[in-house]
Amino acid sequence: MTLARATVTVIVPGHDVAPYAQEAIDSLTAQTLTHWRAVLVDDASKDATGEIFAAACSADPRFRVVTQDRRRGLGAARNAGLDLVDTEFIGFLDADDVLEPGALERLVGVLRRSGSDFAAGAYVRLHPEGTGYTPGPVQPWVAAATDPERLGTTIDAHPEATSNIVAWSKVSRRAFWERTGLRFPEGMLYEDQVLAQRMYAAADAFDVVPDVVVQWRIRADGSSITQREAALAVLHDCLDAMAAGLAVLTDGGHSAAAAARRRAILSMDVPRLAGIATGHPDAAYRSALGAFTRDIWDGSGAERDGLPEASAAAVEDARGW
Repeated sequence: MTLARATVTVIVPGHDVAPYAQEAIDSLTAQTLTHWRAVLVDDASKDATGEIFAAACSADPRFRVVTQDRRRGLGAARNAGLDLVDTEFIGFLDADDVLEPGALERLVGVLRRSGSDFAAGAYVRLHPEGTGYTPGPVQPWVAAATDPERLGTTIDAHPEATSNIVAWSKVSRRAFWERTGLRFPEGMLYEDQVLAQRMYAAADAFDVVPDVVVQWRIRADGSSITQREAALAVLHDCLDAMAAGLAVLTDGGHSAAAAARRRAILSMDVPRLAGIATGHPDAAYRSALGAFTRDIWDGSGAERDGLPEASAAAVEDARGW
C-alpha cells in the first residue's frame, strides 16, 4: 500500500482530546479498507493531543498533521482539512469517537456501486460505564434515517434522512464538495447540522445504509458539546443551527423533508431542552427556547399529530415560555 493508491481522506479534528485520540487513531489503522489518508487537525490543544497526532504521523505515513495556532472550532478545523484533500472521497471522524472497522469499505463500496454524491450510515452512542465505555443501541431516529438500505435516493423520496445530521456518519465524493462549494460554518457550535441539510438539498442522489459506522462518545467528564446545553450560549448555537438547517429545506422547496425535520425537532430536541429549561436559573433560557418552539409550531402542520405524549407535554410547556 502506498499513499498514491489512497482513495479516501478522513479529516480528524480534535481539541484537548488526549484521553481519547489514540483510540480514534487505532480505529483508522484497523480499517478493512487500507488505502486511506487521514488529516489530523490539532485545534490548538493544550494537552497531549498534538503529541499523539505527531506520533501517529511518525508511525504511519498515511497520517498528516495540521496544527492550528489558535482555537478556531470544529467547523474551521474541518475546513482546514478539506483544503488538503485530493482523493476521490472524503470522510470525517472526531478525535474522541471510534470508527467501526468496516466503515470506510462499506461507505466507499456503496458509492462505487451507486454513483451517488455521498453515503450515510448509522451510529451509536458510546456511553461511560465504570472505567470504560459501552456502545448503546441504534436510536429510532437514526434507524429511520438509514434503515433499510437505499441507493440513489433523494431528500424528497426519503425525507427521514434529515435526522442524520452528523458529519462523521458520511463519506462523500470530493467532486460533490467542489461542485456545490460546500463548507462548514465557522464560529458556531452544531456546525454540522446546517451542513448536513445543505448536503441533502444539493445532492443529485445519496445512499443510506443501516450498518453502524461510528461510535459517538459521550464523555464521562461531561465536556461533550451536547452535555453543555445548559449554557445559554450553547443553547443559542443549538437553536440557530436547527433553524438554519430547517430554512435550507423550506427555502429549497423540500416540503416533505422540512415536515420530517420539524417533527423530529418537536419530538426529540424541544423535549430534551425543555427538561433543562424547567429548572434553569436564567429566565432567558426559557424565553429563547419558547420563542424557537413557537416558531417551529407555527410552521408545522400534520407533523404535530402523533407526537409522543411526553413530547407533546414538553412542547406545550415550551410554547408557554
